[in-house]
Amino acid sequence: MEEKVLILDFGGQYDQLIARRVRECRVYCEIRPWQTSLSEIKAFGPAAIIFTGGPHSVYAPGAPDADPGVFRLGVPILGICYGCQLLAARLGGEVIPAGEDRAREYGRTETTFSTDDPLFRGLPEQSAVWMSHGDFIARLPAGFRSIARSAGCPSAAICDEKRRFYGVQFHPEVRHTEYGAAILRNFLYEICDLHGTWTMGGYRERAAAELREKIGSGRVLLALSGGVDSSVCAALLAEAVGDRLSCVFVDHGFLRKNEGDEVEAAFAGRGANFIRVNAEERFLRKLMRVQQPEAKRKRIGEEFIRVFEEESRKLGRMDFLAQGTIYPDVIESGLGSAAVIKSHHNVGGLPDAVDFREIVEPLRLLFKDEVRALGRELGLPESLVSRQPFPGPGLAIRVIGPVTKEKLDTLREADAIFREELEKAGLGASTAQYFAVLTNLRSVGVMGDGRSYDRAIALRAVETEDFMTADWARLPFDVLDRVSGRIVNEVKGVNRVLYDITSKPPATVEFE
Repeated sequence: MEEKVLILDFGGQYDQLIARRVRECRVYCEIRPWQTSLSEIKAFGPAAIIFTGGPHSVYAPGAPDADPGVFRLGVPILGICYGCQLLAARLGGEVIPAGEDRAREYGRTETTFSTDDPLFRGLPEQSAVWMSHGDFIARLPAGFRSIARSAGCPSAAICDEKRRFYGVQFHPEVRHTEYGAAILRNFLYEICDLHGTWTMGGYRERAAAELREKIGSGRVLLALSGGVDSSVCAALLAEAVGDRLSCVFVDHGFLRKNEGDEVEAAFAGRGANFIRVNAEERFLRKLMRVQQPEAKRKRIGEEFIRVFEEESRKLGRMDFLAQGTIYPDVIESGLGSAAVIKSHHNVGGLPDAVDFREIVEPLRLLFKDEVRALGRELGLPESLVSRQPFPGPGLAIRVIGPVTKEKLDTLREADAIFREELEKAGLGASTAQYFAVLTNLRSVGVMGDGRSYDRAIALRAVETEDFMTADWARLPFDVLDRVSGRIVNEVKGVNRVLYDITSKPPATVEFE
């Protein structure tokens, strides 16, 4: 029987990281909204349930809640932050706001653990955790005991061993909690008695079987960008449905330098029914005078769909539209109770009506590193699997403000120089993503003994494991110096180069 963990989303900012940490323990999991019905939960068949954090107070009217039936399923439950308070409140305890006698706790907090409990087995008796709460548990439910404490929180972790119900007031999923990964592993292995049997090979087999069942004898049109996600999606679909797959590559004019030709060459002879559509003019018209990033994304998303519909009719009616949507796309476009950070063109940017029977997204529940692992499992070349991430809207969201062909051409040259110099310096493999942005800033400069009033290019490079959080890359100054010198000398209309040193959060990886 497959081991599965259900993560009920109560709107916390770190919910996706919980899923990442669980999967790192080789246990399959999915995030579902807190409104998920008991019948749906039973149908999922979880071996354990995790309640996430959230911004609400459990005692507030209308606060997110779980179906009370989950407590009678006989499966272990781990509550994190809000989830811990919900567990306590719904089982007869009391949760109240912090007052003068109980301080709120935010950030790094020294905590003492009962290491005889299986949740903290193998951990030191004291270490730092990441707290983020303004409420605290004033009274424990019957059958519960405290198994961790901090200076401001006498019940930093609680448990009912008999029912295997556990709660932690801190966030074990974030790296700031020193032994967070070990705590989650202990919950899964020591308390839930799971064995870590989930592998990418198993996911591949299951995903291909599900695609065959869903698609049946139908035909599939894949929106192929040539990036990692859509390339892996193409390989998986080809395995599942064979020659009933057609891959349509839309060159919207927002690609990097020479990228359209490179994508076409990469898929030549692969038997993927590859079709290239040159649509630069229609996409540029669609974005004429559009300034807002969300408007750009939605217009690009809608125009993509219209091109695919037209190609579908030329091919003799395709039943399904396939996309390489991955989990971060879904999350940032709004998942369950989560806020919309930005609408991805292939999720929140989709129009309400599409001329296909259904949209299929076989990678929808995978993070970027898992997609790469699946690509290797499918036998894709490393040159495709390790390719630099590139957003579907392309350079249109790396040109700040209205988009024109002249601006795109300027950005293409600057971006190519930046990428070329990083690769020459041997930094390409160690930097998760790096690119140039054409800002809407003009500034005064001196070029050729004369005054210039030209554009500023911003450079962005980040390091990340999963693209849910990211840190800015500490590139060597001599490399940045070479890049800056080449850009201002070789790219017409640019007289200033900036380097972005903002992490995610508070920024996102892309500017728009």
